[in-house]
Amino acid sequence: MKKLAILFSLFAFVMVLQANAQDAGSGAVISFKENSIDFGDIVQGQKVEHTFVLTNTGKSPLVISNVAATCGCTVPSWPKEPVAPGKSAEIKVSFNSTGKMGKQNSVVRIYSNATEPIEKVSLISNVIPKTN
Repeated sequence: MKKLAILFSLFAFVMVLQANAQDAGSGAVISFKENSIDFGDIVQGQKVEHTFVLTNTGKSPLVISNVAATCGCTVPSWPKEPVAPGKSAEIKVSFNSTGKMGKQNSVVRIYSNATEPIEKVSLISNVIPKTN
């Protein structure tokens, strides 16, 4: 009886793994042209922005539920409607360097129904002081 219980447990475990693998193959997948952009030196107080282009390379519609930045100095905007398989969309991110100094790496997290549910993009810069 003990062997039967172990065999049944192993069978159930394999079935769960197989179901998860099938789901992963049929879901949405985010592919970015680039995951980061480096602006180099920018003057304190300067605002920079970049538009990250993503493509849904999966087999299901991509739904972005939220996009969150690491600080209030970075503001993202993203598509609220689903992105069909094979289609592209844009996530626009702006960074305000007011009150910042030195090397900055503003990370933005993209939360979605993709097989990898959290993706990251970043704006990199080196904030230098204003010269009068």
